[in-house]
Amino acid sequence: MSKFLFVVQGEGRGHLTQAISLFEILTAAGHQVVSVMVGMDNEKNLPSFFREKIPVNIITFPAPGLVYGQTKALKVWDTISTHLKKIPKYRKSVQFLAEKVEAHKPDVIVNFYDMVCGLYAFFYRPSIPVVCIGHQYLLLHQSFISLPNKRIDRFLLNLNTKLTSLNATRKLALSFVQMPDDQAHKISVTPPLLRNEVKNLTATTQPFILAYITHHKLGEDIINWHANNREVQIHCFWNNPEFANEWKFRENLTFHQVNSEKFLKMMQDCSGLVCTAGFESVCEAMYLGKPIMMVPVPNHIEQEINAWDGARAGAGIADTNFDLSRFISYLPQHHDISENFKTWQSQTSSLFLKNLEEVALKEVEIYSFNNGNGNIFGKYFRKAFGF
Repeated sequence: MSKFLFVVQGEGRGHLTQAISLFEILTAAGHQVVSVMVGMDNEKNLPSFFREKIPVNIITFPAPGLVYGQTKALKVWDTISTHLKKIPKYRKSVQFLAEKVEAHKPDVIVNFYDMVCGLYAFFYRPSIPVVCIGHQYLLLHQSFISLPNKRIDRFLLNLNTKLTSLNATRKLALSFVQMPDDQAHKISVTPPLLRNEVKNLTATTQPFILAYITHHKLGEDIINWHANNREVQIHCFWNNPEFANEWKFRENLTFHQVNSEKFLKMMQDCSGLVCTAGFESVCEAMYLGKPIMMVPVPNHIEQEINAWDGARAGAGIADTNFDLSRFISYLPQHHDISENFKTWQSQTSSLFLKNLEEVALKEVEIYSFNNGNGNIFGKYFRKAFGF
């Protein structure tokens, strides 16, 4: 039996649900998760379902997140400038993580795309293996074909991804489809991590569209479209604290606060999913054979790539706005790829156990983020963070 410590980027629900799934896989195989640390700006934002599904010590700490401001779009430069000002706070988070690692002495640290954990591995150079998990690591794969444009945005996303995986022993890249590993970049390609609740569902098709938006201001777009299409029934999930758990805006248009169990029940029964291209939502819908319309949050390059990759994998269609008329026209043409997806996803437990047990049982050479410029990079960050 090996001991694992999870460090989870807590923004949204994607990395949280991945952690739940891996917790189930590891504990079923007899391993122990000794602690779960979640990086987020506000502890109150940690969903209750996460504490319910992982009955171990869960600790939150300040970590970088995305900045949206008062608009629907992601504000890239505001995100960067905001977090540069918070470096002293994040330095304390790095030290706090180091203290917890020393206290728990895990055999493996599992990092679900958290930058603080990457900085900890860079500054403290632990002998404990660090394994990074996320769809974003697939973007570093030598064979991954990304968007042909937005080079600056893609550079910044890849830079962020590299910061989360500094000194990582191995990167487990979640993928919609099977791909060979990239040994040169220490990337192992794995199926998505789906919760058991998803796999236990039996899909039906009822006459309503399910929507999930990661930023509540995008609800305005759905309201505006529905004003001229009131015969279409829509259930939309969002995270808007100004409204009740269930708010019926008008007949056939209802908004729900994010609720994992309720969302999955509606996913099981909907005729199609419209979402903001979060990786986990797309994977869950693919597993259930649901057609998907992926509409990335404006300026959110990661979601744009997810939509690009998901459409290429056969999940559905991508668009830049919530024109559900196009989606409704697409529904009869959708080709169900759920059987192929389930075949790939059925390898999840074996591949994750293989990778994690390998690094737990043998000494590994710690990956170094040098590439010829490591000294300059290291001096800058050590000066910035005061290490």
